This record gives sequence, C-alpha cells and structure tokens, in this order.
Amino acid sequence: MLKMKRIGEAYDMKVFTDTGEYFGDVEEVIVTSTKIFGWKVRSTKNSFLNKVLGSAKGVIVPHQLVKNIGDIMIISKSAVPSYNPDED
Repeated sequence: MLKMKRIGEAYDMKVFTDTGEYFGDVEEVIVTSTKIFGWKVRSTKNSFLNKVLGSAKGVIVPHQLVKNIGDIMIISKSAVPSYNPDED
C-alpha cells in the first residue's frame, strides 16, 4: 500500500545512508513545476557530512537517490561525497 506524506513533514527530518550512517537533516525541498527535483541536506554537528565537507553547510541530494521516506529519510550511499580519512 502506498503511503503519502506532505512535503512539509520532511523538514528537519534525519537523513541516513542505506549503510546506516547519519548523513544530516533535511533543510529544503527543490521542486520543479510538477515534481521533486532534489533535497537540500544540512550538515549537522555529528553528521557524516560535517566530517566530509568541513565548513560547507550541506549538499543537494537528487531525488532519484532517495530510497525511502518515513520517520527518517534513507538515501543511497552513492550520494555521499568521497571521503578518505587518511587525508586528515
């Protein structure tokens, strides 16, 4: 059964990768005239994005990489910017 959600319910929703890493929080949705284009995900203090991006505020995740939206949003691991911890 298909469950519908309002876009407004997604604001400040926690975002995780499909491997279980905390990615950030939804800040905005980017909508074209008829469909969702992408999601602006904000980097938070304990998020994986904060480790990868440093001082950047967030990223835009294309809607095609969103796997599920419920109490949390699950995105594909391919949305994660490349990160090499040995570079630190």
